[in-house]
Amino acid sequence: MDRLSPLDALFLAIEDEDPSASLAIASIAVLEAPAPPQDEIVRDLTPRVWSLPRYRQRLRRYPLDLAAPAWVEEDGFDPATHFHRVAAPSPGDDAALREVVGLVMSERLPRDRPLWECWVIEGLAEGRWAVLSKVHHCLTDGIGGNALHEAMFGDEPPPRPEAWPAAETAPEPGGLRLLAGGLRTALSVPVEQMRVLAGAARSPRRMAAQVTGAVRGLASLARALVPLKASSLRGKIHADRRYAMTGTSLGEVARIATGFGVTVNDVVLATITAGLRQLLLERGEEPAATSVRSLVPVSVRSRSDQSTLDNHVSLMLPMLPVDVADPVERLRTVHERLAVHKASREREAGQAVLSFAGHEPYPPVSWAMHAAPWLVERMLVTVTTNVPGPREQLHLLGRPVVALYPYVPIALRLRIGVAVLSYHDRLAFGVTADFDSVPDVDVVVRAIEEDLDQLGKAVPGKEGSRAAHRRRR
Repeated sequence: MDRLSPLDALFLAIEDEDPSASLAIASIAVLEAPAPPQDEIVRDLTPRVWSLPRYRQRLRRYPLDLAAPAWVEEDGFDPATHFHRVAAPSPGDDAALREVVGLVMSERLPRDRPLWECWVIEGLAEGRWAVLSKVHHCLTDGIGGNALHEAMFGDEPPPRPEAWPAAETAPEPGGLRLLAGGLRTALSVPVEQMRVLAGAARSPRRMAAQVTGAVRGLASLARALVPLKASSLRGKIHADRRYAMTGTSLGEVARIATGFGVTVNDVVLATITAGLRQLLLERGEEPAATSVRSLVPVSVRSRSDQSTLDNHVSLMLPMLPVDVADPVERLRTVHERLAVHKASREREAGQAVLSFAGHEPYPPVSWAMHAAPWLVERMLVTVTTNVPGPREQLHLLGRPVVALYPYVPIALRLRIGVAVLSYHDRLAFGVTADFDSVPDVDVVVRAIEEDLDQLGKAVPGKEGSRAAHRRRR
């Protein structure tokens, strides 16, 4: 049986510690009209989800937490029970779509079945419809979600379920078997640790470099323990969610990045910073240098991991310059700070901690994971993630996907989070917020749009002048 990695299990622990949290990620694909009948959609998507082993499995915990939870085959798995259909309220505009997304994502995925759902949303403007793919974060990260996009919206569906060999479905283990397996795992930990140490001894220079980098990165991460200025962006949250989204041309963002000598990710994070700054200002709060620290996930996938599920991420913890008013100066500050964090080896430190946890007995690792949320909620104000998505046009039943929006969960005391996803020639922003404490989530979206416009006009040289002229026309 495949067991969760420490990072995968952490997402379950966060949900366990926060009754108001639903740790599911999602993508919302908007498709051209007309919307097919539900049975036609289910017939097309059933073999696609059947081809994903994790979509046929559910989690089982080991007795006494002797090992990390394991994936087991769902007895009598029926994909049709995971498909739902709902109509967006009239007039089916963006606000209506946002409302449905907020409602669907407020609900937790049941732990006693495979951790995914697929929602068809009909009744959108111009006859369009949407497919909301919801999956627990313990199953995959944003990059792994691209494998899901390929499976769900690829040109060639896999064989029908009847063609899959019955041997692929193993009987679910009983309690005694789980207990025995947990004991074997616990007893094998010292042997595994010796194997790792022996491997390190064969490459002492490489090991020394890794340790040095990890220590340097941990020292940088330790700076996140500095207290943050209190603000309305952090505090008690409830179960209900708001969702807002916007989009822009990926080419325009790339032009801005090239013009200022920064990365696309720098531009993205700078515009998100502008959104959070404006939210504070409109609430009558003064944005300070220590107001907003963000968790920024960083992919650590190897080439061989690109098409797999599970989580392969580390992190950086930059302070966002919400105190900087000028858009260009804010972009440059973001660029400089991210460069410092990258040079500080925070990514390597996070990866080393998770690797270390993977070779330790699971019970103390589990206790640490359940204590981690207490520390995290005092270090962070938001989560901001940018994922490169599919570059080619996706389709379902002959209908092209015209837009693809991301959803990132929030938990603990983080009242707002922002996910960014590139698709085809567009860049989409999805903003998740606590329903009660962030009724003004639209402020963030409008500020992101305005900041992109201002940066586009300010691009040095002729390109910026031509862009500003086109906008004035």
